[in-house]
Amino acid sequence: METKDEFRARILTLMDEADEAIKIGSEVLIRKGHVMDLTEWVTIKEYCRRFDVKNTETVSNWIKRGIIPADDTMVIEEFNNIRMIRAKIYKVSETRSA
Repeated sequence: METKDEFRARILTLMDEADEAIKIGSEVLIRKGHVMDLTEWVTIKEYCRRFDVKNTETVSNWIKRGIIPADDTMVIEEFNNIRMIRAKIYKVSETRSA
Protein backbone atom coordinates (compact mmCIF):
# COMPACT_ATOMS: atom_id res chain seq x y z
CA MET A 1 0.00 0.00 0.00
CA GLU A 2 1.17 3.48 -0.85
CA THR A 3 2.22 5.75 2.03
CA LYS A 4 1.17 9.40 2.32
CA ASP A 5 4.65 10.53 1.29
CA GLU A 6 4.68 8.21 -1.74
CA PHE A 7 1.22 9.40 -2.75
CA ARG A 8 2.27 13.03 -2.37
CA ALA A 9 5.40 12.42 -4.46
CA ARG A 10 3.34 10.72 -7.18
CA ILE A 11 0.84 13.59 -7.28
CA LEU A 12 3.61 16.18 -7.45
CA THR A 13 5.21 14.27 -10.34
CA LEU A 14 1.88 14.17 -12.19
CA MET A 15 1.42 17.90 -11.64
CA ASP A 16 4.92 18.58 -12.98
CA GLU A 17 4.17 16.46 -16.07
CA ALA A 18 0.90 18.33 -16.61
CA ASP A 19 2.66 21.69 -16.31
CA GLU A 20 5.23 20.58 -18.89
CA ALA A 21 2.50 19.43 -21.30
CA ILE A 22 0.72 22.79 -20.95
CA LYS A 23 4.01 24.62 -21.56
CA ILE A 24 4.70 22.59 -24.72
CA GLY A 25 1.15 23.12 -25.96
CA SER A 26 1.39 26.86 -25.37
CA GLU A 27 4.69 27.05 -27.25
CA VAL A 28 3.21 25.22 -30.24
CA LEU A 29 0.23 27.55 -30.37
CA ILE A 30 2.42 30.64 -30.06
CA ARG A 31 4.63 29.39 -32.93
CA LYS A 32 1.48 28.92 -35.03
CA GLY A 33 0.44 32.50 -34.31
CA HIS A 34 -2.31 31.62 -31.84
CA VAL A 35 -2.05 33.24 -28.45
CA MET A 36 -4.91 32.04 -26.33
CA ASP A 37 -5.84 30.97 -22.86
CA LEU A 38 -5.78 27.17 -22.96
CA THR A 39 -8.02 26.99 -19.89
CA GLU A 40 -11.00 28.04 -22.02
CA TRP A 41 -10.43 25.24 -24.58
CA VAL A 42 -11.14 21.56 -23.93
CA THR A 43 -11.22 18.30 -25.84
CA ILE A 44 -14.59 16.90 -26.88
CA LYS A 45 -14.25 14.18 -24.25
CA GLU A 46 -13.55 16.74 -21.52
CA TYR A 47 -16.46 18.86 -22.74
CA CYS A 48 -18.78 15.87 -22.34
CA ARG A 49 -17.49 15.21 -18.83
CA ARG A 50 -17.68 18.84 -17.78
CA PHE A 51 -21.16 19.57 -19.18
CA ASP A 52 -22.71 16.13 -18.66
CA VAL A 53 -23.19 15.25 -22.33
CA LYS A 54 -23.81 11.52 -22.79
CA ASN A 55 -21.32 10.84 -25.63
CA THR A 56 -18.73 12.51 -27.82
CA GLU A 57 -20.69 11.81 -31.01
CA THR A 58 -23.35 14.26 -29.81
CA VAL A 59 -20.80 17.08 -29.59
CA SER A 60 -19.29 16.09 -32.96
CA ASN A 61 -22.77 16.35 -34.49
CA TRP A 62 -23.23 19.80 -32.91
CA ILE A 63 -20.03 20.89 -34.63
CA LYS A 64 -21.18 19.49 -38.01
CA ARG A 65 -24.62 21.13 -37.65
CA GLY A 66 -23.14 24.52 -36.68
CA ILE A 67 -24.57 24.54 -33.15
CA ILE A 68 -20.97 24.99 -32.04
CA PRO A 69 -19.66 27.78 -34.30
CA ALA A 70 -16.45 27.27 -36.29
CA ASP A 71 -14.84 30.10 -34.26
CA ASP A 72 -15.33 27.97 -31.15
CA THR A 73 -13.43 24.99 -32.55
CA MET A 74 -9.83 24.35 -33.55
CA VAL A 75 -7.71 21.41 -34.60
CA ILE A 76 -4.16 21.15 -33.25
CA GLU A 77 -2.22 19.25 -35.90
CA GLU A 78 0.89 18.82 -33.74
CA PHE A 79 -1.15 16.85 -31.22
CA ASN A 80 -2.46 14.19 -33.61
CA ASN A 81 -5.13 16.52 -35.05
CA ILE A 82 -6.97 16.75 -31.74
CA ARG A 83 -10.12 18.86 -31.92
CA MET A 84 -10.58 21.46 -29.20
CA ILE A 85 -13.75 23.39 -28.45
CA ARG A 86 -14.42 26.43 -26.32
CA ALA A 87 -15.63 25.36 -22.88
CA LYS A 88 -19.03 27.00 -22.69
CA ILE A 89 -22.64 25.86 -22.85
CA TYR A 90 -24.19 25.80 -26.32
CA LYS A 91 -27.93 26.12 -26.86
CA VAL A 92 -29.43 23.13 -28.59
CA SER A 93 -33.04 23.52 -29.68
CA GLU A 94 -34.90 20.26 -29.72
CA THR A 95 -37.71 19.69 -32.17
CA ARG A 96 -40.42 17.30 -31.10
CA SER A 97 -42.90 15.64 -33.36
CA ALA A 98 -46.53 15.61 -32.39
